[in-house]
Formats: sequence, C-alpha cells, structure tokens
Amino acid sequence: MPKREEKRDLETIPVGSLGVIPLKGVRKLAEQVDYYLVKWRAERENEHKGSLAFSGYERPSYLLDCDLPRFGTGEGKGVIKTSVRGDDLYILVDVVNYSLTYKLFGKENHMSPDDHYQDLKRIIAAVGGKARRITVIMPFLYESRQHKRSGRESLDCAIALQELTSMGVDNIITFDAHDPRVQNAIPLNGFETVRTTYQFIKALLRNVSGLKIDSDHMMVISPDEGGMGRAIYLASVLGLDVGMFYKRRDYTQVVDGRNPILSHEFLGSSVEGKTVIIIDDMISSGESMLDVAAELKERKAARIYVFSTFGLFTSGLEKFDEAYEKGIIDRILTTNLIYQTPELLSREWYISTDMSKYIAYIIDTLNHDASISDLLNPVERINSIITRYNNGELEEFATLKN
Repeated sequence: MPKREEKRDLETIPVGSLGVIPLKGVRKLAEQVDYYLVKWRAERENEHKGSLAFSGYERPSYLLDCDLPRFGTGEGKGVIKTSVRGDDLYILVDVVNYSLTYKLFGKENHMSPDDHYQDLKRIIAAVGGKARRITVIMPFLYESRQHKRSGRESLDCAIALQELTSMGVDNIITFDAHDPRVQNAIPLNGFETVRTTYQFIKALLRNVSGLKIDSDHMMVISPDEGGMGRAIYLASVLGLDVGMFYKRRDYTQVVDGRNPILSHEFLGSSVEGKTVIIIDDMISSGESMLDVAAELKERKAARIYVFSTFGLFTSGLEKFDEAYEKGIIDRILTTNLIYQTPELLSREWYISTDMSKYIAYIIDTLNHDASISDLLNPVERINSIITRYNNGELEEFATLKN
C-alpha cells in the first residue's frame, strides 16, 4: 500500500516570509524539516500564491545561514548572513548536544547546555528586533529539570523563559516539558509543550508486528508519580489500564544533585503475561528505567517497550545492552529531537522516532497563523493508525517479530 501523505489546508495569508535558523548541533533535523516545507509549498494550490502577501512563499530552502564564531578566550558572537527584516523566524536549538566542541585557550571544550543557550541569545540579538515574529523551537527545554524551588535555590528555567521573552521572542515551543507549569513564568507569552505520543505509537506499530492493543494484552506504566499525566493520556487514547511506580528515596543525603532511590514500589493491577509500555519524558542515566523494567519482569510481564522523548543516556549504553541480553527490555524508542550517537543508532534494541515531519507541520501552520490544536491533541490520528495496524496495512513496515 502506498504511504499516505497528509495535507494541511492553509488558505490564510502568511505572517511573514518564512525563515528557519538552525543553531549548531541541530542542522540534520533542520534539513529534514526544510525538505517537507519545500515539498509541501511547491505542491500547495492557493489562488493568492502570486500576490505580494505570498512573496517568497516558495523557495528552494527556508534555512537561513548563521555563524557562531568563538575567540581564543571562549567568548563568542552571533552572525546572521542574510536579511531577516519582516521575516517570521523559527530558531531551532538542541541544548543537550554535547558532541560539539570549541577551543578554550587552545584546549578542546565540549558545549554544555549553558553554551547552547548563550548561542541562542546571540542569534536573537543578531536579529536586532527586525523580524516580524520570533519563535524558538527548543525540544529539550533548557534547565527544565530545575522547575520548582525546594529550599534556597535558583529557578533557572523560569529565569531563562523570562529572559527570552524580554529579548523579543513571541512563542516558545518545546516537547514533553518535564513540568509544563514552568509556563507560569511567562503567562502573557506563547508557550506550547507538544506531546510525542502519536509518533511513538506510529514507530512502534511500524517496527513490531503482532501486538494486541487492548486492556487484556497491554498496559501502560509510569515510572514515577510525576509522569502519571503522560501515562494516563497514552492509556486513554489506546483504551488500556495504567499502573505506576513511586520512588522511595533517602532524604538524609544528596548524591549527584538528588536524593538516592531506595526502592520502586508498584501501584496497579497485574501485569502478568501482558505487553507493557513504560513512558517517560527522558532517559538520563537509565538506572531508574531499568529498575522499573526489572521489577515488571519479576511480576511476569511478557514484553517491555520503553517510550522516552529524550534519550540522554548520560552513563553510556552498556547497562541497556546487558538488560536487552537478559530479556529485561525488548525495545527502547526515543526521538531525534536531540543528538543521537552513532553507537545508539546501531543498537538492535533501539528504535529512532522521527519528529521532523511533525515540526514541519507546526512551522507551516504557525506561519499561516492557523490553529495547531489538532497537532497538539492527535487522538484521531492515533485511532486511524491503530485501525490500519489491526487491518494489516502496516505489515510492510513491521520488520521485527513481537
């Protein structure tokens, strides 16, 4: 069956000439986004296409060149190499791409989230207020894990959001924010946290055959109490039961910035013989996720699939290799919204979930000032792809046996 191409009916006048500025470390994703934008706009029929309001609507590429050179001391600056006056700009940044380096007094220094965030501000400053509108697409929200204050400590994410809006950023789009309530820091500005549920379901169904998607055969698990909203949404759209682990911590000590976990306690119905989906916003070191998977295996879960928007894997991949060999996990799905190492992409247990088409939809729709409500809540799309899967229409993609 030929692959379906979804079209969006966008008849409104664009806000301005579209420009996409990818920062260092997000170029590959931006090129994939640009491919869809170029393709759709070349194919789109619109009676006003030749009018002045649609000037520059069709272009061979919407990517704008920028440079972020560094001095020998590590100081830097942002340079935009083309005019952006009156443009509707979308700036893409991956703040957790640690693969990039720069010279600091002759020594190689890896870029931290702070470096990427500073580069973002440099490019916004280089725009100089001449753009019609600026939207920052920051998939992994900078400092989002420091989202609330407990004791005398900084609120870095809130400060960053206020700083960006004070520099002239109109909208901030992020994916699966650790706690969406950080938007309370900028209540008068646009802030969207986008779910990746549909793309995960699509990637799973296209790579794994023979799944039975009903409450008798499948269950959704949240690895902690903070992610229950995410798990409940997935379980609701799939019609499944939901369970939860809560972490018993040792609050008498702090290790690596947090209280160490003593044990994971399970709340929910039996998982025996069921396919289990564990869903979370990120895999950091992965210890917590693997502990939860091991606990579920002890409770006789049949197969375990992990959905995690951001695969950071800060402690390497060896523990995951070991867990896969022992049969504790079956597949792990994370997105290409952040940097993926070649080693991760080569792993048999890993499925990469492409988000470029979704980002292109969001950019294309917002440039026309149209509603993105259906993109933010894709229940119809999820129901449609499950129906197609159950009818055997996705079998050509299912290369792995359940």
